[in-house]
Amino acid sequence: MNEQPTPVTTSLDGNVLVIHLDDGKANAISHGVLDALNAAFDRAEAECSAVALIGRPGRFSAGFDLPTMMAGPESSLPLLAKGAEFAFRLLSFPVPVVVGCTGHALAMGAIVLMATDVRIGADGPFKLGMNEVAIGMPVPRFAVDLARDRLSTRHFPSAIGMARVYDPAGAVDAGYLDQVVAGDDVEAAAVAKAHELADTLRSGAFRMTRSIMRDDLVQHLRDDLAWDLTTFNVEV
Repeated sequence: MNEQPTPVTTSLDGNVLVIHLDDGKANAISHGVLDALNAAFDRAEAECSAVALIGRPGRFSAGFDLPTMMAGPESSLPLLAKGAEFAFRLLSFPVPVVVGCTGHALAMGAIVLMATDVRIGADGPFKLGMNEVAIGMPVPRFAVDLARDRLSTRHFPSAIGMARVYDPAGAVDAGYLDQVVAGDDVEAAAVAKAHELADTLRSGAFRMTRSIMRDDLVQHLRDDLAWDLTTFNVEV
C-alpha cells in the first residue's frame, strides 16, 4: 500500500523552522492538516527562534475543507473550533511567525494571514480575503473581531460583510499582507525575514510583549468562539 504524503513538512534552517503546507491541491484546512500544523508548531516552540510558514505554488490555502463544513453542525463545528484554536495559537505564539503566501488565501487561509506577524505575498492573479458570505457561510464572530483588529478600518466593512476579495496589492492595502514580491522569491523572502526577526529580537522580551499585546484579544476571541459554537450555521 502506498503511503499518503504528509501535507505538512518541516526543516530547520539555523534558528528558523521552515514549515511547508502542500497537500498537492488547494491546501484545504482539515482535521488532519490542523493536526500536522500543530505538530510542526510544537517543534517550532521547542527548537527555534522564528517560523516561516510557506504554502504551495499558487495556493496558500483555500480555507476550511468544504465538504466537512457543509455536512452539518456535527461535522462543521468541531472543525471550526479546531481551526479557531490554531489561529489563537498563532496570535499567542512565543516566537515570530512569518508567512510566505504563495497564492490564493481565502476564508480560513485569510484568517491564518491575519493571525501571523509578517505576511509576504506572491505577485500574480491571486485572490485573498474572507469570501464566506458569498459561499453561504456566516463569518464567525471570532473571525470578525480578529479582522476588526488586523484589517484597515477603511476596508473592514466590505472585506467582511460583503465578501470582498483582493489581488495581492489590494491585500496589502486592506491589511492581509505586508509586502508583495515575485512568486519565485516568496519563500526566500519569508525565510530571510524570519532570520532577521530571530536574530534581532530578544526572545524573553518578545514573549512578554506578545502576552501584553495579545492576551486580552485572544481571551475575547475565545469568548466569541463559545458564542459561535452555539449559533454557527451553513446554508446548504
